[in-house]
Amino acid sequence: MATTSYAIALGSNRRHGRHGAPADVVRAGLEALAGLGKIEAASAIRATPALGPAGRGFANAAALLATDLAPDDLLDALKAIERRFGRRGGRRWGPRVLDLDILLWSEGPWGGPGPIIPHPAFRTRAFVLDPLAEIAPGWRDPIGGLSVRQLHARLTAPRPAHAPDRSRP
Repeated sequence: MATTSYAIALGSNRRHGRHGAPADVVRAGLEALAGLGKIEAASAIRATPALGPAGRGFANAAALLATDLAPDDLLDALKAIERRFGRRGGRRWGPRVLDLDILLWSEGPWGGPGPIIPHPAFRTRAFVLDPLAEIAPGWRDPIGGLSVRQLHARLTAPRPAHAPDRSRP
């Protein structure tokens, strides 16, 4: 298979015995990703509040990875990295040492088996779109056609306050 690019989300909200605090876990996760191909770009690491019952805040980042792995093989490799970092199966939205998700693939959508690309929820998560917009603002969502920059702007734009209805006397 020819080399293709993937956008990968990285997150951590638990310390690791060897790597330390969540931001350091994300840095080590980036190094582990480099073993799967070439890191073309990596965002800054951001502190973000927890989503759902995870409890602790997260360190989040995004990376662009060039690799010759097919989506299902990359997913298997990402899950193996998570296990090496001590991630165990458990409740959804729970604390995790390292979370790696495939967001986008340069070849467009992928419907499995294995991962669903684009990631079904990436458009609605600022903790994903903030770092992704930093490194891949022009990458287009293969489903809706909007760029990451446009998706980010839609998600983070201030909402106007609801104006009272003045049409009635």
